[in-house]
Amino acid sequence: MKKLSASQTPPEVGATLQKMRLSRGLTLEDLSRAAGVSKSMLSQIEREKANPTIAVAWRLANALGIGIEELLTGATQKVEAIHILEPHETPTLPGNHAGYVLRILGPMELAGKYEWYELTLAPQGELVSQPHDPGTMEYLTLLHGTLEVEADGVKKKLKAGGTARYLADKNHAIRNVGKTESKALLIVIHR
Repeated sequence: MKKLSASQTPPEVGATLQKMRLSRGLTLEDLSRAAGVSKSMLSQIEREKANPTIAVAWRLANALGIGIEELLTGATQKVEAIHILEPHETPTLPGNHAGYVLRILGPMELAGKYEWYELTLAPQGELVSQPHDPGTMEYLTLLHGTLEVEADGVKKKLKAGGTARYLADKNHAIRNVGKTESKALLIVIHR
């Protein structure tokens, strides 16, 4: 049997993925949540037990803030002075059943410390959350529309341009109580 040369063997995506994930201080769960790929699948890829599809590799690369070619080749690119993410490259968590879309604006290496999102809520849409870790705070700035924020059983309406600061280590929810779409910026700070 003829031995394959290095250029004929598939790249070790798992080792590259693990190295990049760990260098950003991310757990399998962090990356799983950001990329929309199951934790078990990530584990299998990192152990070279499974190869990601192009779609999965693309989601992982976007969640890590790198190009797909960097993930597939293991080559690191020179850090750019300014890096632009095009709208289609921004990871998105669709909550179609609840009437929201959450775009992940912050870099993955800050996940679990500082996170920021663009939240779009359809009329009557809501984003309901379980308590985060103790001391976690959320800051919600309404760009347009009308929102109601609920934290620990207290409800308050938010007008365009206003910012709500609230405990996120309690049950909390953001609801569009208006008749038009609402858009807001959401920052989560974990303590």
